[in-house]
Amino acid sequence: MSSSAEIPTHLGLILDGNRRWAKANGVSVAQGHRRGYQNLKTVARAALKYGVRYVSAYVFSTENWQRDQQEVRDIMSILKWVLKHEVKEFNKDNIRLRVIGSKAKLGAALLTAIHDAEKLTENNTAGTILLCLDYGGQQEIVDAVKRIAASGVDPADITADLIANNMYAPDVPPLDLIIRTSGEQRLSNFMTWEAAYSELAFNAKNWPEFSEADLQQAMDNYGQTHRRFGK
Repeated sequence: MSSSAEIPTHLGLILDGNRRWAKANGVSVAQGHRRGYQNLKTVARAALKYGVRYVSAYVFSTENWQRDQQEVRDIMSILKWVLKHEVKEFNKDNIRLRVIGSKAKLGAALLTAIHDAEKLTENNTAGTILLCLDYGGQQEIVDAVKRIAASGVDPADITADLIANNMYAPDVPPLDLIIRTSGEQRLSNFMTWEAAYSELAFNAKNWPEFSEADLQQAMDNYGQTHRRFGK
């Protein structure tokens, strides 16, 4: 990667293709999701090494609850294992781990694991990985508006900044670059508010096959883009 290239501060990853990878390789869907997590760890660490400060990964959407219930249980089991065990490795490397989303349907054990992982890593400074869990971009905006309404703010005083300050992670800057794998070219309700001016990169590979070289290419392309922000 060119040392003079502009580095995105906030990188979004839409991790698409775990199930397709599993089918193509003759393994279970659960194994596909486990392989997907291992690749997320590799790619997110590489991004932080390049100078990205925030990596947001779309690990489970509000719509994903409609999937086969065994698959949902497998994903939640993987996430709980990551938050209870893998977090120690992130903490050792000074990486902060955060989980954002509605969380309304998450079980008590998973909520406890989230709390403990966030508490353990909250002072780490080498970069932040945000797991978007039970997350929907539209739901995030709805929740922000509900918080504003509950505070009694006059509707005439509601601004874009006020809404932004009531999102799940108001201290995190907007997305600069979003990468989606598996050849699909849509955002699928990912960080709708934060993606307003982000650059988009689509890769045909299924997520478990997405490599550090693919990340480098996407970031090099981003570094050559002149962002206008509507101007």
